[in-house]
Amino acid sequence: MSLNQPDWLEAPIQAVLFDMDGVLVDSEPIYFKIERSSFAHFGAAVSEKEHHTYVGVTLESMWEQVLVKHGIHFTLEQVVSYHKENVFKTLSAYKYLHAMPYADNWLSWLKERQVPVAVASSSPRALIELIMDKTGLGRYFNVRVSGEEVMHGKPAPDIFLHAAELLGVEPSSCLVIEDSRNGVQAAKSAGMRCIGFQNPGSGSQDLSLADHRITSYEQLWAIRNSLPLGEYSQLALDKQL
Repeated sequence: MSLNQPDWLEAPIQAVLFDMDGVLVDSEPIYFKIERSSFAHFGAAVSEKEHHTYVGVTLESMWEQVLVKHGIHFTLEQVVSYHKENVFKTLSAYKYLHAMPYADNWLSWLKERQVPVAVASSSPRALIELIMDKTGLGRYFNVRVSGEEVMHGKPAPDIFLHAAELLGVEPSSCLVIEDSRNGVQAAKSAGMRCIGFQNPGSGSQDLSLADHRITSYEQLWAIRNSLPLGEYSQLALDKQL
């Protein structure tokens, strides 16, 4: 390894974990519109600045905070149920959802090299499946973890630790790609390396804790040959079959 090589590239990378919204598909602007519609429906005057702090967290966590901050007199179950219906109705109406430019190239390249990958998203499981289907990216991801399946959502590390366990790899050997402050914090808390995807559609996110930052998959493609891809456990490889 070159003396000029950054520290985060020194140890082998045995798996790559992807957030979904804002990383694999530019869905955050769609969510922002839906969320603002739901906020208005329940009389919550959420500012844009406050709204950006909820990127990467589960719907339940977002609404728990909104209910308290804005004194909304509805139950968490009521608002989450309404909002989920709003989200699914809107996204189901899209005939296609487009993957981020060059994401398919990157995933194909990882698959050719038998690098295990997983989706680790705060979104509900049903929404992950819907987006995987509509973007055509589902063929790459046998391992998909939602925020519904762990005790604590991002910025806690639970979702990434669970994904690593399912892949059969150590957390320290994982590389995470994230577009939110909460997601980057979760990855680093899990003891993983993280590339921050600075996506304008995800709002003004502080990704300073990330080991490396990009603004497109083209930039990630450009450094692919610098990544120290390691050998993988049989369990991790089996998850790709």
